[in-house]
Amino acid sequence: MNIGDTAPPFELPATDGTTQGPGATPTAVVFTCNHCPYALAWHERLLDVARDYAGRGVHVLFVNPNDAERYPRDSFEAMRERVEADGGWPAHYLRDESQDVARGFGAKTTPDVFVLDEGGVLRYRGAPDADYDDASQSAAWLRGALDALLEGRDPEPVETEPVGCSVKWSQ
Repeated sequence: MNIGDTAPPFELPATDGTTQGPGATPTAVVFTCNHCPYALAWHERLLDVARDYAGRGVHVLFVNPNDAERYPRDSFEAMRERVEADGGWPAHYLRDESQDVARGFGAKTTPDVFVLDEGGVLRYRGAPDADYDDASQSAAWLRGALDALLEGRDPEPVETEPVGCSVKWSQ
């Protein structure tokens, strides 16, 4: 997907037993997983974004597309256990077992962030912020993209290079 493209619609099973997908509100779709050190380093910052923007009409979806056969820590059951161990998350954690959603978006890494406007148009794609190892960055690029959409502006930057472990594709 390129900036300005309409995202493919999807609905995926969530760890809470529901089925979720982007709605008619700004949505951050974050491809992530249970085991990548980059995804884990950004995890709390991404949860903070979900908490901070929930009251502003933003939908945050975490999507795990990794091959659970080769990476059992990314199985649906392991995902559920992780969310339960954390006492729940302020965002839905979805399983992309077929990897069709990740392929449709062109996800490269965990994490890989895609911000969609209320019409499902891609407005930002890339990393949450400039440094996975610096919590003070606070997912600044993701927050900036969401703030811009909520204020009727174009995000700046519109794209950054996603940084993380490669998506673990099925063989």
